[in-house]
Formats: sequence, C-alpha cells, structure tokens
Amino acid sequence: MSKKMLSMVAGMHAALGGALLLNPVWALASETAAAVPMVPATDTTAWWVWPVVLLGVTFVMGIIAVLGGVGGGVLFVPIISGFFPFHLDFVRGTGLLVALCGALAAGPGLLKLNLASLRLAIPVALIASTCAIVGAMIGLALPTNIVQTLLGVTILGIVVIMFTAKKSTVPDVKQADALSTALRITGIYTEGSTGETINWKIHRTPLGLALFIIIGVMAGMFGLGAGWANVPVLNLLMGAPLKISVATSKFLLSVTDTSAAWIYLNKGCVIPMMVAPSLVGIMLGSFVGVRLLKVAKPTFIRWMVIGILLFAGLKALQKGLGIKFF
Repeated sequence: MSKKMLSMVAGMHAALGGALLLNPVWALASETAAAVPMVPATDTTAWWVWPVVLLGVTFVMGIIAVLGGVGGGVLFVPIISGFFPFHLDFVRGTGLLVALCGALAAGPGLLKLNLASLRLAIPVALIASTCAIVGAMIGLALPTNIVQTLLGVTILGIVVIMFTAKKSTVPDVKQADALSTALRITGIYTEGSTGETINWKIHRTPLGLALFIIIGVMAGMFGLGAGWANVPVLNLLMGAPLKISVATSKFLLSVTDTSAAWIYLNKGCVIPMMVAPSLVGIMLGSFVGVRLLKVAKPTFIRWMVIGILLFAGLKALQKGLGIKFF
C-alpha cells in the first residue's frame, strides 16, 4: 500500500474517532456496547445541544434532590435514560459520578462533626464496595433491555419505600449484638437541636450486613448510588440514630460508588461530554435548593419526588419491555 493511501486511511480513522468523541449521542466502543448511533443517522442536531439541555435538566434535578432529601443519582439515571438519546451504560456511569461527587463534597464535613461513624462505615463499605464491583460487571454484561426493565422495577420499588418508610430519630436499642460488640460499632454524638449527648449502639448486624450485599450489587448495576437503601437499613433495621445513618450513608457512597465507577471508566462508559454538564448542573441546582429549602413545603416536595420517580420508573419499564404505558 502506498504512503498516500496509508495517510488517507489514517486521516479517516482520526476523523471518525473525533466525531465519536465530540457527538454525545453516539455510543463509544466498549466491550459491552457497540459503537452504533443512538439516534437516527438522519438526525441533524448539533453536538452541543444535548450537553446544554443536560445542564438545564440536571440543574432542576439538583434543586429537587435537595428539597426532596434524595441523592442526585436516584433521579439522574431513570430520568436521563428514559428521555435522552444516550446509551444506558453511559447514563449509569455518569450517574455514579454524580452521586460520588456529592458524597465526596459532604463526607469530610460530616466526619469532622462526628456524625459519620467510621466504625459503622468500614465493615459496611467493605461489603458494599466489593459487591458494587460485581454489580457493575453484571450490569455491563447483561443486554440493555433487561437492565432497563430491572431499573424500572427498582425505581418503582424505591417509590414504594419512600411512600411507606418511617424514620426513627433515635431508635431504642436495648442491647448490642455480639458482632457489633466485637467490631466495637458504637459511638457518642451531641444532638445540636437539644444539646443532648447520645450514646448509640446497633443490633441485628449480621442481617444488616447481608442486606448491604444486595444494596452494593444494585448500586453498581444501576448506577443509582444507594442512599435510598442505606438509611432505612442503618436506621430502622440496625438501630443507628437517624443523623448517624444519614451522615454515614453519605460517607459510604464515596467508597461504594468509587469502586463501581472505576469499572464503568475502564470499560469506556464515562465521557466528559455527559459528565461535565451533569456535575455542574447538579451542583448549581443544589446551591439553589439549599436556599429554597427554608420556604419549601416538605409534604409537597415529597409527593413531587414520588411522582417524578413513578413516572420515570414506568418510562424505564416501557423502554425495557418495548410496550407503551403512555
């Protein structure tokens, strides 16, 4: 082959690679997702349109996440996968990074305030992060329609949990179990609203750790983060105070989501064109949400979040099963 032909082939290869990187509606090649267009070939939408729209949507999402008391990841994955022309693998990879950045921003402060408990977090993080890696590998290996269907079922399950779950500020734990005693999972914190010093301990530790196996797999498989499941298990099942549960859950996400995110990153399922506007939008929306939190009505916001997740869950089921609900 002549030098001229070789240079032409190299130029075409470089041009094609550049187009795939610049256009976010094209799936990049990975072991689990073929490099095929996710919108019709006749689509003439400029490459910059989708990142701008994504920035706007995630900005609103960040506001709702703060007001509704949920993580950005649990809203991001079902909504973006249901209404944007992005492959599910890339949405899940971005969703993990969205949840991860929020956790990393909050984690150090929660540790300094003595609310996030390392003694509680370390055994849970070891189990959940390991299982998150397994979940990420399973999610990338399964066909997209199956993952989309399972995502829809999971989101509808989260709706049920949010609808029925109760919270206990300081659960009454009569006696710590043998495992938590051996691991010295206990602590003391001062309740800022009352000035009361609370000595806390946990029970039903083996069952709680077993449930974190499932939570870790689901976090890695769907890219949702896992705050929606961490808090009920830590608070209602294991008996940790609500503030300790919320703070420790936030710290756990920084470990669990990091483990799963590396799998998606290694498979080529994380692209800056999606991650950058998503993170900026979520962060800006969170700042606005914190300001609106003082005047917002909690009941209305809770029902709004439940309604959004219900709609997004049905949309994910529709895409996964190939049927129409609406």
